[in-house]
Parts: sequence; C-alpha cells; structure tokens
Amino acid sequence: MKRHRPLRSGLAALLLGAALCAGLPAAESRAAPPDAATLDYRLAARELAPGVFVVEGANDDFSPANGCNIINTGFIVTDAGVLVVNTGPSRRYGEQLRALVERTAGKPVAQVLHLNLHPDYFLGNQAFADVPRLATAATASGMAAEAKAYEDNLYRMCGDWMRGTEALLPDRTVQPGRLVLGGREFELREYEGHTASDLVLVDRASGVVFAGGLVFADRIPTTPHARIEPWLKSLDALGALPFRAMVPSHGPVVHDARGIGQTRAYLRWLDESFRSAAEQGWDMAELLAQPIPPEFRDWAALRTEYVRNVAHLYPRYEQRALGKGR
Repeated sequence: MKRHRPLRSGLAALLLGAALCAGLPAAESRAAPPDAATLDYRLAARELAPGVFVVEGANDDFSPANGCNIINTGFIVTDAGVLVVNTGPSRRYGEQLRALVERTAGKPVAQVLHLNLHPDYFLGNQAFADVPRLATAATASGMAAEAKAYEDNLYRMCGDWMRGTEALLPDRTVQPGRLVLGGREFELREYEGHTASDLVLVDRASGVVFAGGLVFADRIPTTPHARIEPWLKSLDALGALPFRAMVPSHGPVVHDARGIGQTRAYLRWLDESFRSAAEQGWDMAELLAQPIPPEFRDWAALRTEYVRNVAHLYPRYEQRALGKGR
C-alpha cells in the first residue's frame, strides 16, 4: 500500500483540477441566453400540466453568460393564488420571476416554497418579501449560516447580475406531509443526502414532482453539503413514487426515471472510485488525473463540478482510510 500523504486543501484541489481538466469538453447550455446588456434573464414559463409551470435555467455552471441562472424554478396555480417553487439566484431574477408568474397565472403569488438551502433556491426572495416563504427548519438554519458567503460567491462569479441582492430568509417553517392551498393538494416529502434536508413537492392532481437537488439530469451533481450513502437511499425512495413528470433543479425535465438513474449511477461511481483511491493512498492530484467514465463525459458542468466533487468529498475517504491503517 502506498504511503498516505497529507490532505490537500479544497482550494489547492480546485486550482490543480482546473489544469488537469483543461482538456475536457465544455458544457453547453440549452437554455435561451439572457441579455447581459439589459440584465434580462428572458424567463419563460412552460406548462407541464394544467396550472403547473416550470421556468428552466441553463444546464450549466454559474457564469456571467447565464447570469447565475442554472436552476429550474416553478409555480402552480391554485384558487387562492400561486405557489412558487424556489426564487432563483438574485434579486433581479426574483423580480422577473414574479412578474412572469403573475402575468402568466393572472393571479397573485400566495406562497413561496424552498426545497433546500442552496443559493439559487432563495436569493430571489427580496421580490417576495410580502408573501409567506416556507422551508424546513434545517433548510432555514442552513441558509442563515451560508447567506453571506452565497452573496459574495455569486457576485464574484456573475457580477452585475447580482447587484442589490441581499439574502432574505424564509419566514415560516414547513413540515413534511400534506399541504393544501386554494383547494389544490400537495404532498411534501423530506429526504436527505444532497443536503441535510431535501424537500420534494408532489402535486397530486397532475403527478408532477419537483425533486429539488436530489435529482440531476444530464448534469454532474453538486456536492458541497452532500453525503452519498443517505442520498442513494433517498433516490431509492424517490424512485418508488409514481409521477408523470419530474422537475430536477438542474437539467431537463424528465418523464421517466432517467434522472434518478443517472444521479444514482454517478454517486455510486464516485463512492467506489474515491474509496479505492483512498485505500491506495492516492492524493487529490492522482485522483483528478484519472479518466472519467464515458457515460458521464457529456454531462453539463463536468469541467468545474467534478473538481468540486473531489474537493468536497475526497478528504472524508482519505480520513477513513487513514483510520483503518492505524
């Protein structure tokens, strides 16, 4: 067995990975490009079922070209107003989303629901300051802890698109279970793995499921708060749900189990690859130099996200391997 070397910092891994992954193909966004000159996101609502809409972001990584808009938000029309699912990455996005929602639905926004703690789920909240904003207690706590770093990081990555954005946290706690709004019945299911609290919204009337960050379609999963073992268990539970359409937060809407299967396959590969590398005493540089399996190479955000996967997760595998060796 090779001698284990000191753990590298996440920053060092990112810098090194950027060089090692320079030859990988760039991800291409399938979303219509925003207008950087006017800071117009050019948001469009697509109806998946009667009264159920998705607003699709770029299947890509955060960048000035997409205004940090890489998330699929959504909204559902009820007799009591509109339920908005996530509010996007910036104040400007939130304002444009709300205008689109009310223009499309012809009704005011009644509630906002946040599916997890990541920045593009709630940094548009300033546009929804006058309506209830719901999240689980764990998600709200995580948002509060990360909010300032999120503001700084997204401004660094996307510049003027983020002007005036200040985190506005959820103001109400929601529990998993039945949620009724305007005669429309929803089911909220709470899982874990992508984050400590991954909320999934099921619209019972249409069979549309908003799966949040548990499912990635044609995209490398993000992992800053991830734990692979519970995430895989959550995917198994999610796969048992009947649905007509599934909206991942990142990647295209799917009408079958493809997104679940892709995410599961990638996480299993990460787990096996990282465990094997740690047991052989590899450092991050050696791990990053290994080839990516062909099935994942065309997925969006590979150039940046896999490097982050290594920085986020590999130190844990190294620590476990070191513990076994004592």
